Amino acid sequence: MTTVTHGLVLREAKYREADKILTVLTPDLGKLTVTARASRRKGGGISAAAQLLVWSELTLSEYRGRWTLTDAATELEFRSLRRDLERLSLGSYFAELTDVMVPEGQSAPELLSLLLNALYALDRLDRPLTLVKAAFELRLLCLSGYAPGLDACAVCGREPEEPVLHLREGQLLCRSCQSAPGPVQSLNSAALAAMRYITSCESKKLFSFRLDGESLRLLSRAAERYLLTQLERGFRTLDFYDSISGPVLPENGKKRGF
Repeated sequence: MTTVTHGLVLREAKYREADKILTVLTPDLGKLTVTARASRRKGGGISAAAQLLVWSELTLSEYRGRWTLTDAATELEFRSLRRDLERLSLGSYFAELTDVMVPEGQSAPELLSLLLNALYALDRLDRPLTLVKAAFELRLLCLSGYAPGLDACAVCGREPEEPVLHLREGQLLCRSCQSAPGPVQSLNSAALAAMRYITSCESKKLFSFRLDGESLRLLSRAAERYLLTQLERGFRTLDFYDSISGPVLPENGKKRGF
């Protein structure tokens, strides 16, 4: 069976002398493992499309549950992103996150759209990288069923004057109402407003807000720490991004953990 679709490469791995094994996210067939034969040879017809973070029209052949890339037409390569190591490493982190959150064969059009918009923001928009990263992390969690409760303090029901986010419970609390054990992240009013915006705004306006200074740092800490706590794992691409940009540390300044 031959199928024509579009797809974004989330992961690539060398295979045999000249082939690659790709993880591709498509809008209609979901996440697929695809063999790209001869894609490592110079001048190969599919070599450009068989690269990480490339969006292409793909011609796929399926036989006994295995997919092979037979032809491709590259449409988006995000070239500005590729010329900047920090942006490229952040885009790779976004791809690894998406790969982890989408099971093989499952359709995830909202996550694919989110990833493409985030890559466009890294490639074309003049936004702080920490803002794009925090917005992507929180929105990804919301779309995957991990949305935090941010309406009011989970204990007293009022708007917190000194808000904190309970990272394990996913609840907004007043500092004075905090009693449950577990890690928390301090926020301020601007960082909390940004989190509420990210979790509820239209998808096309996700990166339209502005935040800087201490408020952006608090948002960045909250988004990353909440994600790592909820997923209970680390990411090699995040470690690499931290190695060139500086890690987001928790409030006590110690190395982050779960």
